[in-house]
Amino acid sequence: MQAVEKHSIYGGKVHVYRRENSGVWQCSAYIAGKNRRKTTGEASLQLAKEFAEDWYLGLKGKVRDGVLKNEKTFKEAATQFKREYEIITEGERSPIYVKCLMERIDNYLIPYFGNYGLSEITAGLVQEYRIYRQGHSIPRPHHKMPDQPKPPSRSTMHTEIVALRHVLKTALRHGWMSALPDFSMPYKTSGKITRRAWFSPDEYKTLYEATRAESKKHKHGLWKNAALMLHDYVLFMVNTGLRPDEASRLEYRDVAVVKDKDSGETILEIEVRGKRGVGYCKSMPGAVQPFKRLKARAGAEPTDPIFPTFSKKMFNRILEETNLKVDREGQKRTAYSLRHTYICFRLMEGADIYQVAKNCRTSVEMIQKYYADHIKTLINAAAVNVRRKK
Repeated sequence: MQAVEKHSIYGGKVHVYRRENSGVWQCSAYIAGKNRRKTTGEASLQLAKEFAEDWYLGLKGKVRDGVLKNEKTFKEAATQFKREYEIITEGERSPIYVKCLMERIDNYLIPYFGNYGLSEITAGLVQEYRIYRQGHSIPRPHHKMPDQPKPPSRSTMHTEIVALRHVLKTALRHGWMSALPDFSMPYKTSGKITRRAWFSPDEYKTLYEATRAESKKHKHGLWKNAALMLHDYVLFMVNTGLRPDEASRLEYRDVAVVKDKDSGETILEIEVRGKRGVGYCKSMPGAVQPFKRLKARAGAEPTDPIFPTFSKKMFNRILEETNLKVDREGQKRTAYSLRHTYICFRLMEGADIYQVAKNCRTSVEMIQKYYADHIKTLINAAAVNVRRKK
């Protein structure tokens, strides 16, 4: 809609105009490479001119202070990324993963980078962010903030840098920046590769005997049910290799007891819903009886969860009582250690590493990096101890 009345002030740098069928004046000015407009909210021309002059001077001050950008800001790029990511990855990424990624952006990245122009986000600024995060953290809901903020773990910082890279790649695709900064960690080599905490065969035997004893100790009630479920949970997890979050999403309709045509054994075929979407798993025979017991006790519907609860306190107490909470490298064992135990057991038995990776919905590289290097039975002594004929 064209302006029907227009006036220029401040040497022609600011324009005050009124549109047809409008009772108030608008103002506009070209500043910092962009034409900017604002309503004055005034019906009086004189008051509108005074408003426009104050508004223009305010913009000039923002340009001088570096607040007003002649380019897209990080906050705008983050908004665009969040809008695209949730739509494009729907059904392909776990809602929990997406929620965590968005929380990183909202809680840490936007407060720090939000007002920066995209061209101002350099490798040096990324490094400054790493330093800033060592002393700044946001407490979890219902958690008291400690006197001294705990520095984020290596994996937490990695997740935040990944989120930062996602946002800047979005800006790059839209032509809002010409190149990505260097995200690598200076002064520091790649982190030490530590073996994932697992249970050796003897330790695993100690664990399941302890959980069995716990289930017999309680005669009835909620503690009895929790102990029985914990015992079957341990056996089920070590014989399937599921992640804890995958097990928590598992419903009875996702599991079928079948006779495997290749091995001739009765196993479970599981449709797994986890952080990488839907995958599939074939269990060891040892998972069948725990599953049948769980199903018989629950008398459940197909849509009911197999593990509606998991007594973390009871699990940790049993680990403490059996001296299994910490391995010899000082790594704490958790429910995730049951998955690590499954992978190590399969490799120790000589299973094909590609098939193990496929069954666990992970990569061969991950298994070689964190598991295979620590399994002595993978080393072929006949191939290593070769001697040249004299």
